[in-house]
Amino acid sequence: MADNPFAAPSALPFHLPPFDRIRDSDYRPAFEAGMAEQLRQVAAIAHNGEPPTFTNTIVALERSGRLLERVESTFSNLNSCNSDPAMQQIDTEMAPLLAAQRDAIHLNPALWARVDELYNRRASLHLDAESLQLLTRYHTIFVRAGARLTPEQQARLKDLNKQISSLTTHFKHNVLKATADGAVVVDDVAQLEGLSAQQIGAAAAAAATRGMQGMWLITLQNTTDQPVLAQLSNRELRERIYRESISRGLGGPTDNTAVIAELVRLRAERAALLGYPDHAAYQLADESAGTPAAVREMIAQVAPAALARAHAEAADIQKLIDAQAAAAGSAVFELQPWDWFFYSEKVRKQRYDFDQAAVAPYFELDHVLKDGVFYAAHQLYGLNFRERRDLPVYQKDVRVFEVSDADGKPLALFLADYFARDNKQGGAWMSSYVRQSHLLERKAVVANHLNIPKPQPGQPVLLTFDEVTTMFHEFGHALHGMMSDVRYPLLSGTAVPRDFVEYPSQYNEMWAREPSVVAHYARHYQTGAPMPPELLAKVLAAQNFNQGYATTEYLEAALLDQAWHQITVAQAPSGQQVPAFEQQALEASGLNYAPVPPRYHSTYFAHIFESGYSAGYYAYLWSEVLARDTGEWFHTHGGLTRANGDFLRARVLSRGRSEDPQVLFRNFYGRAPDIAPLLEYRGLAGAGGGGQATGVANGR
Repeated sequence: MADNPFAAPSALPFHLPPFDRIRDSDYRPAFEAGMAEQLRQVAAIAHNGEPPTFTNTIVALERSGRLLERVESTFSNLNSCNSDPAMQQIDTEMAPLLAAQRDAIHLNPALWARVDELYNRRASLHLDAESLQLLTRYHTIFVRAGARLTPEQQARLKDLNKQISSLTTHFKHNVLKATADGAVVVDDVAQLEGLSAQQIGAAAAAAATRGMQGMWLITLQNTTDQPVLAQLSNRELRERIYRESISRGLGGPTDNTAVIAELVRLRAERAALLGYPDHAAYQLADESAGTPAAVREMIAQVAPAALARAHAEAADIQKLIDAQAAAAGSAVFELQPWDWFFYSEKVRKQRYDFDQAAVAPYFELDHVLKDGVFYAAHQLYGLNFRERRDLPVYQKDVRVFEVSDADGKPLALFLADYFARDNKQGGAWMSSYVRQSHLLERKAVVANHLNIPKPQPGQPVLLTFDEVTTMFHEFGHALHGMMSDVRYPLLSGTAVPRDFVEYPSQYNEMWAREPSVVAHYARHYQTGAPMPPELLAKVLAAQNFNQGYATTEYLEAALLDQAWHQITVAQAPSGQQVPAFEQQALEASGLNYAPVPPRYHSTYFAHIFESGYSAGYYAYLWSEVLARDTGEWFHTHGGLTRANGDFLRARVLSRGRSEDPQVLFRNFYGRAPDIAPLLEYRGLAGAGGGGQATGVANGR
């Protein structure tokens, strides 16, 4: 470890990892040394001869494991956004060892005795509110990890945790490879009719990186729907792309069906061992929702209106298909999933009189980032951003910005990693390399990741409005991490329940469509001219378009997640039965509508089988209720002002989990959340189909 870059805290500003010094060969020894160090530190805490105190037990735990944290955070982040076969092998080997490491701490009887004793006499400790929250959180973590089980039960739990960790890692690697392998090769540029010159160039560049000169490659994104389907005129190619998308993880070397079957069975067994009826009940007990019934109730308030709107949207699309077929004298066909976005784009163009080609030149990446995302943060919170080209990065396209507060003091580092790569997982996400903590005297280092197709050299990066919104969304997560102002690392930044962590991000989306913000960033990339007011008005008016589809595809996936995790061991299907289980779950949901497939099918549903959203994919909608209420509050109180931003920052964004998140929201908003602003924001208010749909209320 003498020359290992993880051996000591980074000497770079904000403790940014020294990416230029890190090699794959550094990870394994750093993991091993970090785990050994942490176990020594934990043993010293557990067997301290002094009676347990908050300082010698809880604070000591907060200070422990720093070497392991450095290597684990850097490795996990880079393995998601810049992976290679060696890292994936390390991931496979380390996953069960890290699971065992967590169990060695949480199932240590001497340590648990100290934590439990402190918790039981917490009223006499006279702790400040944040310290009491930390003690409570540690106690909850230990209990949920099985500290109260018998030694025999704990032995079985350890085995389950190792297996579950290995399976989620296997699932992740399968999805990454299946998504890369599912890219569609096109050998005739005429088939790409409808794409812009920049998109065609990006497809040629993607093919060239795989050694396919003279070809074009349509790479897949993580969701079922693929954005290019909105533009491609060639129906046969649209169907090819769609079918490649939905077949990921079904059969072949990247088959995920057996992985899913075993994973849900083991999760169900673990939940039963811990005293819960199923995995969903176990997961939700530690979320704001609390129970599966609360999730079903919330979804039932939205689902009927969403499905009714989706049917109405489909009827409009079918009318257009029929009219065009009649005019051309061609055969009429029934709307299919691969047709939806191509024809809905035409309906939207008719209704709002603009198309994406007219809008794209005004959404150039750098303008959106600096004059939109950063501008809104400056107006609301006084933040300033300075690009640091002197700091190392792990990939040449990554940009680093130093963030300073309104008083000029350094606040955080922000990494922007926006382009798609074959060795990068799909979707968009925020990650933390360093969590803010006054105890450890650390400021945050956070990153945003998107998967925007990279154009050919010299070509502008022109975004769709969905991509613009995603940039604002992920930056909401980044703000939550960067503006954290707490003492303890366990409570820092985004360390909140899944159904609260999406709240700051979904709230931040509102500024993407706020007229004053849009007017500031929507400028033509060549002339600098602002988007014409009439075009801007049409873009903003069109944001509620197709919300029936968008909400229904999301709810289908959320209910599919609940179906997988509200089963017992006896109800778990075999690998061969996985597709049938999924189909039955969709039919039982009351939302199964052929033209609108779920946002994710099971075999590539990384949120629930790889990331931390198992039984928690509903969280986006739960959080959006809070986000739209917050939008309503801002507009009621004067909009984009420092006073409003500082109030939200003080009450929510800086607080991490230093208080119960539901209390934080109530202290900000003044009352419990209301679903009405969400329905209004999505254009679903008065959409019909009110009341509870029986299938939705039943959950599966």
